[in-house]
Amino acid sequence: MRTSHRLAQAFGTAPAGGGVGRRCCERPGCEQDGAYRAPRSRLQMTPYRWFCLQHVREYNAAWNYYAGMSDDEVEADIRRDTVWQRPSWPLASVGYAAWQATRMTDGFGVFREARPPSHHQPTPEERALLVLELRAPVTVAIVKSRYKQLVKRHHPDANGGDKAAEERFKEISEAYRTVMSTLSP
Repeated sequence: MRTSHRLAQAFGTAPAGGGVGRRCCERPGCEQDGAYRAPRSRLQMTPYRWFCLQHVREYNAAWNYYAGMSDDEVEADIRRDTVWQRPSWPLASVGYAAWQATRMTDGFGVFREARPPSHHQPTPEERALLVLELRAPVTVAIVKSRYKQLVKRHHPDANGGDKAAEERFKEISEAYRTVMSTLSP
């Protein structure tokens, strides 16, 4: 038995047995074993045509999947193939409400803090509220109360002169000024 035929058998591309039930190359006039499969056409990928090594190489070199298709059909096929023949759409077109309705939820709360991708840049007031660990809407009394709590916790004197605490204190003070300037008439 030839080596190429044994390899074809090992990979399941040739029939078992060397002589009885063997496939002949489908190229007219060729008496070699048809150990290598090739698709019949783009529309009929199976059943296969069977060729010897030399003729399957010739067949593959001449193969054109897009033969008989217009330019628009080729372009459409290529576009479908880039997403594995599945429809897709940008997430931004769906909207936050639809994203929230379809997002994965679980009983353990692992995905509870998930947020959709956002292109929204927070305003200075929104960033200031984040620093103060508050959510809008807020009142002057709420902001003052939260500011006092954070200042007690992060004041440099209360933290032994720690530089990180000092920087956090400065950030909190700036955020407080920003929020209070928007709340004051």
